[in-house]
Amino acid sequence: MKFRKTMVAGTTIALAGVLAACGSNSASSKGTSITRMESDVISTMDPSTSTDAISGQALIDTMDGLYRYSGKDLKPAIAKSQPTVSNDGKTYTFKLRNAKWSNGDPVTAQDFVFGWRRTVAPKTKSEYAYLFSGVKNADDITAGKKATSTLGVTAVNKTTLKVTLDHAIPYFKTMLVNPAFFPQNEKFVNKAGKKFGTTAKYALSNGPYVLKNWNGTGNTWKETKNKTYWNAKNVHIDTLNGQVIKDPQTALNLYQSKKLDIAQLSGEQAAKAKTMADYKGLNQSAIFYLELNEKKVPIFKNAKIRQAVSAAINRSEYIKKVLNDSSIAAKNVTPEGLFIKGGQDFSKVASKADGSATKYDPAKAKKLWTEGLKETGQSAPTLELTADDTTQGKRSAEYLQSTLEQNLPGLKVTIASVPFKTRLSRAQNGQFDMIYSGWSADFPDAISFLDLFTSDNSYNDGKWSNSEYDALIKQSKTTDANNPTARWNTLLKAQEILTKEQGVVPLYQRVQATLQRKTITGLKYNPTSSYDFVNAKVK
Repeated sequence: MKFRKTMVAGTTIALAGVLAACGSNSASSKGTSITRMESDVISTMDPSTSTDAISGQALIDTMDGLYRYSGKDLKPAIAKSQPTVSNDGKTYTFKLRNAKWSNGDPVTAQDFVFGWRRTVAPKTKSEYAYLFSGVKNADDITAGKKATSTLGVTAVNKTTLKVTLDHAIPYFKTMLVNPAFFPQNEKFVNKAGKKFGTTAKYALSNGPYVLKNWNGTGNTWKETKNKTYWNAKNVHIDTLNGQVIKDPQTALNLYQSKKLDIAQLSGEQAAKAKTMADYKGLNQSAIFYLELNEKKVPIFKNAKIRQAVSAAINRSEYIKKVLNDSSIAAKNVTPEGLFIKGGQDFSKVASKADGSATKYDPAKAKKLWTEGLKETGQSAPTLELTADDTTQGKRSAEYLQSTLEQNLPGLKVTIASVPFKTRLSRAQNGQFDMIYSGWSADFPDAISFLDLFTSDNSYNDGKWSNSEYDALIKQSKTTDANNPTARWNTLLKAQEILTKEQGVVPLYQRVQATLQRKTITGLKYNPTSSYDFVNAKVK
């Protein structure tokens, strides 16, 4: 599953009192606990509206959908076993296990029906409603043409769920780990009303943990073992403590003083961590990129202008000087290692078609920039770059400001450093000229990234549009859905167009520098760049 990513590290937090609510990695009177770092606050616990990685992790900790990732393994969760699938791949029938909500209510097929309908309902304004495209009538419902009751999901009885698709979706089961597809307790949601998902009191769990001590904005929270969880016998860590830490030096200090058990580092601290015994370089299916707002800044509609911005950025230097970790310079928006077919890596194959599009070339950048401005009849502009107000966010923005001004004649770049939630809001509302964004895979398929940049996708914040690209993405979902080879080739063509046009400017694929106590065992890291704490233990 996954969501928009905040950049790790940021403004300094004073050490005093930071861990007042935190536990430790040792046994206590309340059982075992660990304290993990998050780079920002939980934005929501509403599965229908969550879009970021931090809220996503909290939802994975506290909820179960039909399936759950355990490392690379996709395992049935609320689904009792693998579904029965019709010969045409359009009908799935799931048998549900005996599971309960944390308030004691049974988890039923109707909970899935309600949750799915609520997510696609236009009034919910879910940015993930597009994931349901392909489920019968979903597109017409999100467009306001049909009632939510016509969605292709039916509770045959309390423990049998039937899903009807418009066409076969080869990656359908992997999508079901996304919170948008989680069940929702209708009675609880309706009683909470607009407060649903805003604080721990208005969140309901059916997963390994129950959220506690979260007031909706706080920098600390707890997740305690859910005794009603169907798989509680395999939940061995009693308490997960969440702590927002934005400064990498603070994180390193707290880890070294044993007040943090999992820390994410960047910059100089990431470089230091590489020599430590607890170091893990976690390859994430996450790409960071620049979005250029074509609606607000008309010159960005010119392909040469976008290509000039890309050619003006030395990605390898940026990783070395700013990130200072093992991240990978991105040649396109699909992460390496995400989508593999017959031993071939989609991202690497795609990069061979037009690898020069993201190659640092100051002379080319200057030429394209000058030609693009002439074609648009514009003079060199002053543009604002929006990024997170974290240490890494600020350093990234400053690096980009410097290299763009240096290599694009006459350009003036100002910086808007804003909190994570503000950055997401500005991106969604088009309140930016250029914005530093990121995406992490919702499921292990290239479409999880390529779908974002179709003309009508709610996440296409820069409003780049290409009719041929749109047609290819649609073809991959329909005509080619049951032909893996044809689908692969169609998606390659789409990726080549996006890269050549620089509809979005890819920067890097994150390899997260992480410190993790060796006393923590069995903790799995998923393809969606999230942790699964089921089966994890503390020695």
